[in-house]
Amino acid sequence: MALTKDKKDEIVANLVSLLDSSKMAVIAKYEGTDVKAMQELRRNAEENGTVIKVVKNRLVIKALQKSKNHKDSSTEDLKGMLMYAFNSEDEVAPAQILHNMAKTEKQIEFVGAFDEQGKFLPAEEVSALAQLPSREELIASVVATLQSPLNEVVSGLQGNLHGLLDAIGAKAN
Repeated sequence: MALTKDKKDEIVANLVSLLDSSKMAVIAKYEGTDVKAMQELRRNAEENGTVIKVVKNRLVIKALQKSKNHKDSSTEDLKGMLMYAFNSEDEVAPAQILHNMAKTEKQIEFVGAFDEQGKFLPAEEVSALAQLPSREELIASVVATLQSPLNEVVSGLQGNLHGLLDAIGAKAN
């Protein structure tokens, strides 16, 4: 059953909203990926705030043209069976979700991405972004680095305190 004009307009409006609010919109080929794998991908994506959409490229091109930041974006790579991953809070999350799924589902392949200014990033750059540590991992790394000197001071003081107590105990006997 073909989509009505109203339904197409609704889909385009939804895509415009997603494009305008997303920090990164990642595009990937998915031809040959089974339904079960796509359902798992959607569940994993939902957990970190990423929205996965599979829509006709023609509707995405219309949405890009209506978007305030993506009017001049290149659409020449939007060919074939594509899925689009959007995230409004984290630039790297959509790429990481698709990259993690591509490890088991070899059919998933990056095409590129649109950043929030509408610039098209090629597949190689998206793949490099996908391999960066997550935001939480980076924060944990910074916290561990900041805590390291403090931990060393505390353990040094504890060592000296034990040594002092041992010396006092030896003198007392």
